[in-house]
Amino acid sequence: MDTAAAEWRVTEDVPEERRRAGRRFGAWVAALLFAGVSVVVGFRVADSDGPPPVPQVLAFLPWLLAPAGAGLLLAGLARWWIGTAWGVVLLGLLAWYIEPYGTSDDPTGPPLATFRVLTSNVEFGNGTEALVSAVRRHKPDIMFVSECEYTCDALLGRELARDYPHRQAVEGGGSEGSVILSRFPLKGTDGVSGTMGMPGAVADVRGQDVRLQLAHPMPPLPDQTGLWRRELDRLRDYAAADRRTPTVLAGDFNASQDHAAFRRILDTGLRDAARLTGADRTPTWPSSTAPTFGVQIDHILLSENFSADRSRFLDLADTDHRAVVADVTLHGQ
Repeated sequence: MDTAAAEWRVTEDVPEERRRAGRRFGAWVAALLFAGVSVVVGFRVADSDGPPPVPQVLAFLPWLLAPAGAGLLLAGLARWWIGTAWGVVLLGLLAWYIEPYGTSDDPTGPPLATFRVLTSNVEFGNGTEALVSAVRRHKPDIMFVSECEYTCDALLGRELARDYPHRQAVEGGGSEGSVILSRFPLKGTDGVSGTMGMPGAVADVRGQDVRLQLAHPMPPLPDQTGLWRRELDRLRDYAAADRRTPTVLAGDFNASQDHAAFRRILDTGLRDAARLTGADRTPTWPSSTAPTFGVQIDHILLSENFSADRSRFLDLADTDHRAVVADVTLHGQ
């Protein structure tokens, strides 16, 4: 072979080697993306929340479509066909699990009473003034207010006592205080025990008993996921203890439908008002990026004898949560 032919052969081989190296790199990146997504999806398939950081990532399950899609594109460009199949399976599973969870059938009994429910986490009381303004605009009949510490409780008492003469509270500072306010008469209950206040009551809604329970379990911090699960399990036990009396369980659950511990609450027969009104997965936290990015962890859960007509999500100043408002109707047997 003469010198010119050898030089031509070398220049032809260099681009091909570069292409092969690029495909290998793309396949490795795709494998890493798929591996990370597969761990989280695997726990979802197993109906488990897993160890940290799985519970934290599960909250943002729909957003895993991005790395899974990027991995599929890289696998295709790299001509890694096993990886391509891996990516297709992952995207299929994600699409399946992104679908709303739980039933949405309307009750068949006659309507007995219609009222409006609001739940809001006011972040250590900072969002109380904004909440008062929202309450005056939207006029809910029952309110569940989390992280309502002493100054929040006092402000709500001054500003809203005339319209909401009935209250049940767990007093506390910081995130420990919470309160239920109602236009309807309330009979206090022990509530669900937790690190943060979770008061409970029974409301007399036009002659019908309705169980009310505020939800505010600990968030799934890396060193507190066990406590988070236990407190969600207590809320599940509350929901399962009396399935005959109409029930509203509302608040900041620090959990979404992608968490197994939250799905177990829904499995008792409760339905999410947002799900019933076609607003499932509307982000409520963090409010600074919602509705573009976030997760729905604030919920109004209703027993099977309720229907829901409309859900709204309110942006309030000085709190990292959006408030949720739902119009609900209690039906007879």
